Amino acid sequence: MAYDAGAIEPKWQDYWERNETFRTEMDPSKEKVYVLDMFPYPSGAGLHVGHPEGYTATDIYCRYKRMRGYNVLHPMGWDAYGLPAERYAMRTGIHPAVTTKKNIKTFKGQIKRLGFSYDWSRELSTTDPDFVKWTQWIFLQLYKRGLAYQAEVAVNWCPAQGTVLANEEVKDGRYVETGDPVEQRLMRQWMLKITAFADRLLDDLEQVDWPEGIKAMQRNWIGKSEGAEIDFEIAGTGRRFTVFTTRPDTLYGATYAVLAPEHPLVDRIMSEDRRPSVNAYRAQIAEKSEEERTGEEADKTGVFTGAYAVNPVNGEKLPIWIADYVLMGYGTGAIMAVPAHDERDHAFARKFDLPIREVIRSPQGHDILEAAWTGGGVAVNSPLIEGLDVEEAKAKIIGWLEDRGAGRGKVQYRLRDWLFSRQRYWGEPFPILHMADGSIAPLPEDCLPLLPPELDDYKPTPDGRPPLERAEDWVKTTHPQSGAPALRETNTMPQWAGSCWYYLRFIDPKNDKMLVDPEKEKYWMPVDLYVGGAEHAVLHLLYARFWHKVLYDIGVVSTKEPFQRLFNQGMILAYSYRDAQGKYYSPDLVEERGGKFLVGETEVVRKVDKMSKSRYNVVNPDDVVAEYGADSLRLYEMFMGPLDVTKPWQTSGVGGMKRFLSRVWRVVLNDDDVLDAEKVGEFEPSDDLLRIRHKTVRAVTEDIEALRFNTAIARLMELTNALTGADRRPREIVETLVLLVAPFAPHIAEELWARLGHTESLAYAPWPQFDPDLAREDLTEYVVQINGKVRHKVEGPAGLGKEELLGLARAEPRVQELLAEGELVKEIAVPGKLVNFVVKK
Repeated sequence: MAYDAGAIEPKWQDYWERNETFRTEMDPSKEKVYVLDMFPYPSGAGLHVGHPEGYTATDIYCRYKRMRGYNVLHPMGWDAYGLPAERYAMRTGIHPAVTTKKNIKTFKGQIKRLGFSYDWSRELSTTDPDFVKWTQWIFLQLYKRGLAYQAEVAVNWCPAQGTVLANEEVKDGRYVETGDPVEQRLMRQWMLKITAFADRLLDDLEQVDWPEGIKAMQRNWIGKSEGAEIDFEIAGTGRRFTVFTTRPDTLYGATYAVLAPEHPLVDRIMSEDRRPSVNAYRAQIAEKSEEERTGEEADKTGVFTGAYAVNPVNGEKLPIWIADYVLMGYGTGAIMAVPAHDERDHAFARKFDLPIREVIRSPQGHDILEAAWTGGGVAVNSPLIEGLDVEEAKAKIIGWLEDRGAGRGKVQYRLRDWLFSRQRYWGEPFPILHMADGSIAPLPEDCLPLLPPELDDYKPTPDGRPPLERAEDWVKTTHPQSGAPALRETNTMPQWAGSCWYYLRFIDPKNDKMLVDPEKEKYWMPVDLYVGGAEHAVLHLLYARFWHKVLYDIGVVSTKEPFQRLFNQGMILAYSYRDAQGKYYSPDLVEERGGKFLVGETEVVRKVDKMSKSRYNVVNPDDVVAEYGADSLRLYEMFMGPLDVTKPWQTSGVGGMKRFLSRVWRVVLNDDDVLDAEKVGEFEPSDDLLRIRHKTVRAVTEDIEALRFNTAIARLMELTNALTGADRRPREIVETLVLLVAPFAPHIAEELWARLGHTESLAYAPWPQFDPDLAREDLTEYVVQINGKVRHKVEGPAGLGKEELLGLARAEPRVQELLAEGELVKEIAVPGKLVNFVVKK
């Protein structure tokens, strides 16, 4: 008999639940580890096999850390408010409260079938009344400190969704979640003053262990620039405009100025003879997206206004143009153009035959008429700062401008205050009352939570009014203390509100007196490992860091940063089939004939794609578990390649993991599925077995710490093969294998541990130790071929078998690049020698 996952896995899942094996309490005598997944939004579609990748990784890490003696906090909950839930409810006609509850039940069932070691006693949803209470409480603290305010602002209005969106939710004029067009409207909205924390958000990135790419994205989004604001008078008008520049040292090189087409001064300064061409150009530009206007490859366009600006440093008159590459939403909406030392200005000047004047000495042989010089050097053709290097020149010119009231030193940020209102139903109501005299009164804290009213019609209104305005009996109220008539705020908070702080509530989820107990917070924080998708690099992470710093300032938390170590898992893709018109087809309809993929007589293209129901390529983990078992699925997702790279799904690969688990099963049990007493016993290990045992413990330990799970599994295969080939299997080494397998495939490990005679779960069994002398590696070089040609070589332990060798090769970055050049068709491994990947290009 083979290992029967269908019988054994539910048995151990039931055992863990009945015994609350993974329930965690604060224990100051133990060192803590707080490991967190980015909690999911429970969609109606349920999980696909891409979702458990990160969850499996954190579960392996947590199970390993428990065995190392750490007190591990590993919770799970649901990000259940927001637009996705409301969109789903509108599609199905079922209230979002009903669909959310149903979806959570589906998600939870799927997650439990995968054997993850969550402490379910801490489960929460952002829609829970006791969670809403503390989300609203945090908003009140922001309001009391002047960090939440209302303002009439230009907003991103999405007509299809009937709500405003934050800047971070819009790209190229479209809502990033749905692709719906977004337009600008002027509306009174709630704003959060995240800009007050810009420097701290930048500086404290140095304190955390995050991927450098994620840090760079946050720095770029905050966009700190040091330079100067310079005031330019408009000749003959008495008016002026201000530009911000990081290179005030190039002021003498300005040969024209540019205003954004939307700049309010344009109407007032353009000459009558230029008015028709200026207005025609503005109408043309209004139809372009920001990316179309500012892209590196975009053709530079513009038109002269007929007006001139006066350069404050030398009195020179500069023609004022409007151009698409200057945006009103960035900086001041105006620039001084220095074509000799800015690539965009240079391209514009070349196109419209404008002067190009060198003011920073470029290297000998560099022709500034052909290309801008953007590097350093000394000032030339600049009387006031002649011969000074860039930094000295900047300081002197700023001082000169400040003395004459023509400019000032300035630090500027790309970051804007966070637009926090949504015209939606399914979200946290603001705990705010609007009084009859026009004043705003915060709801007293003892009146929280304020929950959304029951509404049958929760669709957005065409004119932008929030759906909550329909609940007139709820909107019209009185102040709970004075009894004065009042109206409730009818906007709701965005989905980001709950996810900004949920990691804190997991620490103390049942506390109705405070957001989190200070002693528990000091013990558990910060989160030691946070795993999730890189798509949250700016939005969620930036917002959570902002709220955390506010809570730090008011003494609720003891750490400056919430997440110490961040890891972004790669995406798991699957094959999709699409015809020339872009229509997708179910794989069931596709057949391969003559090297082509056909649906009837229609040829379709097969490509690796993001999993989506609309692409017919979603793989349900329930189906995979039913056929192969949860342990096989867990192992396959970790063995596909490094955790942080994108990988294509192949269900057949799960079968290979099931065969490996069957070999582990047979290492311990005989053909009758009982302990093989003839082979497994208190035998003295051979020198070879002893060495491979210590090498494996060392390698697996180091790999788990570094989240290199694919290579750890390869080492487990190596030890399994060594024990399989041994006539006598020392119990010590067999038990070592079972313990090392446990974090990866916990169900089979628990069953084998019990059959080896242990009466307690291995969840807290001591992790095997290794002797450094015995664990020294004997390394050898393996050849990696692509289509039979040697393309790379990898170093690894001598004598690797087929699966271990494939895992080692796939982990190499260079091999990943080579495989990405085409479609992987076949994998061939010659144990101990080479790997050959057959790739179709």
